[in-house]
Amino acid sequence: MQAPDEFNPPAGVAQELHPGLQRILAPNPSPMTYRGTNTYLLGTRDLAVIDPGPLSGAHLEAILDALTPDQRISHILVTHTHLDHSPLAAPLAARTGAPILAFGGPEAGRSAVMADLAKSGMVQGGEGIDTAFRPDIELADGERITGDDWQLEVIHTPGHLGNHIALAWGDICFTADHVMGWASSLVSPPDGDLTDFMAACHRLKQRDWSVFHAGHGAPIENPAERLEWLIQHRLGREAQILAALADRQGSARQLAERIYTDTPKALLPAAERNVLAHLIDLAGKSKVTYDGPLASDAVFRRRL
Repeated sequence: MQAPDEFNPPAGVAQELHPGLQRILAPNPSPMTYRGTNTYLLGTRDLAVIDPGPLSGAHLEAILDALTPDQRISHILVTHTHLDHSPLAAPLAARTGAPILAFGGPEAGRSAVMADLAKSGMVQGGEGIDTAFRPDIELADGERITGDDWQLEVIHTPGHLGNHIALAWGDICFTADHVMGWASSLVSPPDGDLTDFMAACHRLKQRDWSVFHAGHGAPIENPAERLEWLIQHRLGREAQILAALADRQGSARQLAERIYTDTPKALLPAAERNVLAHLIDLAGKSKVTYDGPLASDAVFRRRL
C-alpha cells in the first residue's frame, strides 16, 4: 500500500491497474474524498464502469475518452449512493445507453434501528446522499454480473451506507468506501450502521483476497491486514467510550468532547456521529443503556 502522499495521480487520466482494468480519478478532492473518487473501467470490449462519480462534465468526458473505437460501456455499477459516487451514473447512461445497476435507492439496506432513527427526524451527516438516485436494475447479495470477458460477484457490505456493495472480481475486490487505505470509513447514523459495518468486515475477512481497489486512494495490497486494522480500530474506540462511561453518563456530544480532546471544534460534529454509531452498537450488545427514545441527544450510561 502506498503512503498517502505518494498517491496523487492526475485527474481525468485512465491508468491501467491490471490487464482489463483501468482507473480514472475524478476531479473532486476534499477532506472527505481524499484525492478524489476512483472510477474503474473493467473489461476489454464491453466495459463495466464502477462508480461513475460526482456530477462533473469533465469526468464524464474523461470516461468516454478512455474508450477505444472497438469498446462500449455495457454496465454502469454504483456501489452506494453518496454524492461523490453515484450522480454521474444518469448522464453516463444517457450518453451510452448502458443500464445502471445498484443494490437499490438511498434507503435500501438500512437496518431497522436506523430506519426508526431516521423516522425520528435525525438526518444524515457527512458525505451527502444522492436522494434522486434510482437504478435501472436492483442487485441482490451474491448475484453475479457477467460481461463478455469479466464477471463480478455482488457482496452486500452495509455499514458506511445501507445500500453499499463490494464487487468481487476473482480474488480482487472493489471495496468502495467500506475499506480504504488512506482513512477508516465514515459510519454516520442514521445511514451508517456500525453493527452492520463490523459484520461486513468480518464477512470480507473470511475470503483470501489479493488486492482491494477502494473508492478513494491507492490499491490496498495487504487486504487481510487492513481489515484487521479496521476491526481493531473500532474495538479500540469502543473501549474508550466504555471507559468514559465508567466515570459518568453522557450524550454522544459530551462523550466526543471527553474522548476527542485534540480534535478541532469544527470536526467535533463528525466525532459526535462516530461516537453515536458506537453507542447504538453498544446498546444492541447490551453494554450500554439509555432512557427514552433513541435520538442524537440521548444520554447513555454503562450497563452494570
